[in-house]
Amino acid sequence: MKVLITGASGFIGRHVLKCIQNSNIDVVLAGRNIPAGFLGDFIKADLLELSNFKNLVSKANASHLIHLAWYAEHGSYWTSSLNFRWVESTIKLAEAFCEAGGQHIVAAGTCAEYDWTYGYYIEEKTPLIPATLYGTAKDATRRLLMSLCASHNVSCSWGRIFMPYGPGEDRRRLIPALNNVFNFKQPPFAVGCSSFRDLLHVEDVAAAFMSLLTSRAHGEFNICSGTPTQISEVIRLLANAQNQDPRIVLDHSVLRNGEPLMLVGENKKLTSLGWTEKHKLEDICNYLK
Repeated sequence: MKVLITGASGFIGRHVLKCIQNSNIDVVLAGRNIPAGFLGDFIKADLLELSNFKNLVSKANASHLIHLAWYAEHGSYWTSSLNFRWVESTIKLAEAFCEAGGQHIVAAGTCAEYDWTYGYYIEEKTPLIPATLYGTAKDATRRLLMSLCASHNVSCSWGRIFMPYGPGEDRRRLIPALNNVFNFKQPPFAVGCSSFRDLLHVEDVAAAFMSLLTSRAHGEFNICSGTPTQISEVIRLLANAQNQDPRIVLDHSVLRNGEPLMLVGENKKLTSLGWTEKHKLEDICNYLK
């Protein structure tokens, strides 16, 4: 097995790369930036500007593809027109990979593909009615990718990521930002304290992608903990770790328009592959030190 990975310098990609390397699987990376410390095969390429994906796939000479690359600028990716370009780029890459004899594709989806009015999300059961441009683009990519792979008899795993956290995440994301509040590095901000979210450590997310890769599982899989965690609990954990009063944030509780009260996935399909969650929420502060 040789794996071509895109997006390996991103928040999730760095952990996926580490997970695969620890398993002694041969990898080749493609992207604009080489991850820090990586000494293996790297193909420098801007996937949004590339005109010939066949040359990229030929250079990589990989049997498997993990496609994680996408526009992910915090706060902007929900509405960015770059989502359209990533749909096209993803399908062109996958088409070249399939035509070159590729065996299996693993690609990153999102819980934003679901209809968020349901609260609890089950693959193949919960309606896919995304409310954002980002979610719509991902869902469109999945549909096209599955159809393309079927026509080439190539298996495809689509991993819908819920709410990852952990080392390397953008400091503007919820958990690092809340931690900054309790460290007096930024002022308190409004949070939906009563809402429930499905939080999963990024190393467990990486392990899930590893399971999808090695099992050659076909279909859609929720990459999630399956456990509802109230945001107020996260706030109290972070506050207690800093010996601060959680009411600094709890008193600013508000659920913004469009935000679901509950966003939790079922992970039975994922656990059936042998994957298990290793990290506990109680250790959430360890990576912030």
